[in-house]
Amino acid sequence: MTRVLFITSEVYPVIKTGGLADVSGSLPEALCQQGLDAQILLPGYPAAMETARTTGARREAQLSLGQYHLSLWRTRLPGTPVTLWLVDCPALFDRPGNPYQNDDGQDWWDNAHRYQLFCRVGAMMASGQVGLSWQPDIVHCNDWQSGLVPVFLDALPKRPGTVFTIHNLAYQGVFSWETFRALGLPDSLWRFDRLEFHGQLSFIKGGLVYADRLTTVSPSYAQEIQTPEFGYGLDGLLRYRSDHLTGILNGIDTRIWNPTEDPYLDFHYDFGQIENKTQCKARLQQQLGLERTGAPLFGFIGRLVEQKGIDWILAVLPGLLDRGCQIAILGSGEPRYADPLRALAHRHPGQLSLTLGYDEPLAHRITAGADLFLMPSRFEPCGLNQMYSLRYGTVPVVHAVGGLRDTVRDYDDAGAGKATGFCFRQPGPDGLWQAATRALAVYDNRRAWRRLQRNGMAIDHSWGRRAKEYQALYRAILRDRCNHP
Repeated sequence: MTRVLFITSEVYPVIKTGGLADVSGSLPEALCQQGLDAQILLPGYPAAMETARTTGARREAQLSLGQYHLSLWRTRLPGTPVTLWLVDCPALFDRPGNPYQNDDGQDWWDNAHRYQLFCRVGAMMASGQVGLSWQPDIVHCNDWQSGLVPVFLDALPKRPGTVFTIHNLAYQGVFSWETFRALGLPDSLWRFDRLEFHGQLSFIKGGLVYADRLTTVSPSYAQEIQTPEFGYGLDGLLRYRSDHLTGILNGIDTRIWNPTEDPYLDFHYDFGQIENKTQCKARLQQQLGLERTGAPLFGFIGRLVEQKGIDWILAVLPGLLDRGCQIAILGSGEPRYADPLRALAHRHPGQLSLTLGYDEPLAHRITAGADLFLMPSRFEPCGLNQMYSLRYGTVPVVHAVGGLRDTVRDYDDAGAGKATGFCFRQPGPDGLWQAATRALAVYDNRRAWRRLQRNGMAIDHSWGRRAKEYQALYRAILRDRCNHP
């Protein structure tokens, strides 16, 4: 049985800021279902330690690394059979705010110290230095917060194989030269082909340079990040390692996201009985204070940041409102986007609903109740919301980039028999507007719209197939290491 240590900085349902948490909560369980022994390592944030207290966690080890004293706890990821390990270091992880920022939205000043320690513990656990009876064959790291794990493992004899997954290349864990010195990292790592990045320390380069294999979360994004437009200065390195880079599309947890039995919905429906979706729409309109009409209802769920194309949405909202459309928006982010959205919602109370923050039940209700789902991201490594919306018969309108391109079949390109949504290739408000107006034209044809909904609902985006792809990747790594130790 292949043993996998899945190292992540967030995991649903314990702690979540984005899609990484959803993947971290779903993929290890899918791997276990296919016969692997996948276990998760997570920092001991307050929410994580509360989980430990309520699930009968056991302290398995105590360590001292420099000035920091920490414990390693073992429990189960809630609702799953997956083992969850927690790095309990109160000095670094017991603090309010989300994992990376304080309540004011500012990055914690010592993030480099926090995640370097997390990486050291991960490497020690993976290499048998903690005194545990369990030791992995594969270490699967995710994003910059675990980027130093392959670095620390690289020089060790008989080390496990390593995978590094890029969930979003825009977040790289970049810190100053002074921080590099303060962390006590060897001078040999301060080179352009190692951790140095334009005069700064880059955590993500640790994973990109030292991991045996690299993956990212969709085939299209794997190609895009090798270009200057999407590579954020790392495209040259990624082209150099392209033979070791694979794009594996994310899956979704079809138990949590299931319109047939979603506990957050008052009405349920499925592929063969989609009519109850109309009831979900009516209940959502009632909850959000929107007029109870048959007007097309657009949904948006996500961060209010430039990446998500919020400025493009703001540009087309007046036109959509003039056409009588309704919009339900759920998200949090930058005031430069939240403030004008708030003003528009104030002027159009029966048409535009804005909920700032994150609300998991409301996310499910918008996904079920909306007719169309807006996702005009400038770039999107994979995206999960468009797959949730497809499963719920909510037709996505997306920018044809990354995982959006890989998961949504455009109506004009694929034809009515295979199409699942509407895509635009021209970045900007004009491209979004044209896609939205094409969608509204089809919406008026109820028979064509039902077919479009059912096309999307029929696609299997569960983790089963994706987990098999990871399993094949792990086997290839172990085979290569056996042949070239």
